[in-house]
Amino acid sequence: MHSKPYFCPQNFSSVATKFSKETYLYWYELMLLLRRFEEKAGQMYGMQKIRGFCHLYIGQEAVAAGCMTATKPEDTFITSYRDHALAIAKGVSAKSCMAELYAKATGCSKGKGGSMHFFGKDVNFFGGHGIVGAQIGTGAGLAFAEQYKGNDHAVLTFFGDGAARQGMLHETFNMAMLWKLPVVFICENNNYAMGTSVARTSKVVDIYKLADAYDMPADSVDGMSPEAVHEAVARAIKRARDKEGPTLVEIKTYRYKGHSMSDPAKYRTKEEVEEYKEKDPIDHVLSILMQNKWATEAEITAINERVDHEVEDAVKFADESPYPDDDEMYKDVYLEEGYPFIVD
Repeated sequence: MHSKPYFCPQNFSSVATKFSKETYLYWYELMLLLRRFEEKAGQMYGMQKIRGFCHLYIGQEAVAAGCMTATKPEDTFITSYRDHALAIAKGVSAKSCMAELYAKATGCSKGKGGSMHFFGKDVNFFGGHGIVGAQIGTGAGLAFAEQYKGNDHAVLTFFGDGAARQGMLHETFNMAMLWKLPVVFICENNNYAMGTSVARTSKVVDIYKLADAYDMPADSVDGMSPEAVHEAVARAIKRARDKEGPTLVEIKTYRYKGHSMSDPAKYRTKEEVEEYKEKDPIDHVLSILMQNKWATEAEITAINERVDHEVEDAVKFADESPYPDDDEMYKDVYLEEGYPFIVD
């Protein structure tokens, strides 16, 4: 059900300053897949093939791309309910993700989680969480487990600017610093939480400064640039692997759509949205590929067609998949009797 969709180059120094042709090709294809998947999800929602809540990632793709090239497959991702793109980037198949949106048994959460609760344990993707800020504490718990096992794996814990006002963040920051947990806290700051700007809800508008109260290292970077995201996350990952503890990375990004499919996003101007679209990360990466003559028009067309086919195959798979049996309602609720609580 899960497989990494494309080759992710891992031949970077701890902090990359130059990026290869292969990296830009990877970024372009991955970000285009995430964009096309989300666009299709929005279309299927409009056709009522997808029900309930649905939060799209359109515009934020550079965050996923930069994080992927800065990490290893063994590193863990955990995020909020805007989870489709990070799940696919980490290696959950587009087919199982679309099937989950359709509430089908072949979905990555067996059709029982829906849009907000994607999961892929075999690729170290630990959700999709519907409770605002809950994943911040859970991410630190996952990092504690990695520390306890004695390995050098890191945990990337993603949350939005709205969750930065939750008490869970402060309790977790304090404990993570106290225990020097190998966790990278990533705030995907898209400016508006659900629909209210950061400036109207927080005295501290530069979210990375929240780390100062805990003597935690912090960065604030351009989230429309996969290069900037990669470099900041690579620095934080190195700190985690070197047992120097957590880092807060504020990634300033932007969502082109509303908070969810039910949000008309009237709280911002068309001019503001267009200004950010001029910084579109996919267009940025494509322009570098073309300027450096790292890809021909035919090669770009082939990538575009491959992505389109993958998304259409995902829709076909979801359409043709069965719904869960009725008895699935009672499964995956509690641990089975006798299940070991500590697993080596």
